[in-house]
Amino acid sequence: MDHGLFGPGSVTWRVMGEPILLVGGFRALLMQGLHPRAMRGVAQNSSLMDPAESWSRFLRTTEFVRVRTYGTSAEVAAAGARVKKIHSRLTAFDPDTGERFRLDDPGALLWVHVGEVDSYLSVARRAGVRLTDEEADRFVHEWRRAAEVVGLRPDDVPGSVGEMRDYIQGCRPGLYFAPEVPHPMRQSLSQSLNAPLPPYLLPLKPVIPMLTVLAFATLPRWARRLYGLPATPLGDLWATVTLKALQTGIGLVPAPVRYSPAARRARQVTADQAA
Repeated sequence: MDHGLFGPGSVTWRVMGEPILLVGGFRALLMQGLHPRAMRGVAQNSSLMDPAESWSRFLRTTEFVRVRTYGTSAEVAAAGARVKKIHSRLTAFDPDTGERFRLDDPGALLWVHVGEVDSYLSVARRAGVRLTDEEADRFVHEWRRAAEVVGLRPDDVPGSVGEMRDYIQGCRPGLYFAPEVPHPMRQSLSQSLNAPLPPYLLPLKPVIPMLTVLAFATLPRWARRLYGLPATPLGDLWATVTLKALQTGIGLVPAPVRYSPAARRARQVTADQAA
């Protein structure tokens, strides 16, 4: 059977189905927002302040992550081709260099990829999802396959937690929050009041600001400072305690309700193969 990029036995299948990873998705967008070229590419090609457009983009991204994680090889290839086609056609202006650049700029794509992987892994581990150091390295290495889907060369992508941390550290001098881009905190409030959510996401509407605050709190302190927010050890502790409490509460929900259909199928395939 074709299980796509990952399949049963992968750390990715075990981790990505956890609902707490929604916070990781929000955090990934915040990490993306600190790469000025990546964020200008988004801002100059979409209506960021329009709640409908913002949520449409979020839903498209969520569907892409689902296909990339659980889809067949053909579905993943088709999704990747669509993304690469869009990125290759769109350009944006970088006022720092005076250049126009394509949205498939490798430096920006790599930062977005690493910010996503780091966010999922950080939120999962702080929430209490059981992962050994070796499994964490496997997770990062497995996601090299996902990087290839958007046009990156796997050998150019960090393949372990240590390599990922070194890459992020090396990028820090060039990171800042572009002043012309709307602040995510303001966006979350606008979306919680005005976003036209699909019916299955309506329960999230009242908690969007809380999820945004929690996602900010899970960022490294240096990243919070770049957003102009307080960054203290107490904030780190609050984020970890809150994630653990949410994960514990979610764990009380029966599995057929707790997991998405794709995650349930992945768990069943894994259990069948183990049996």
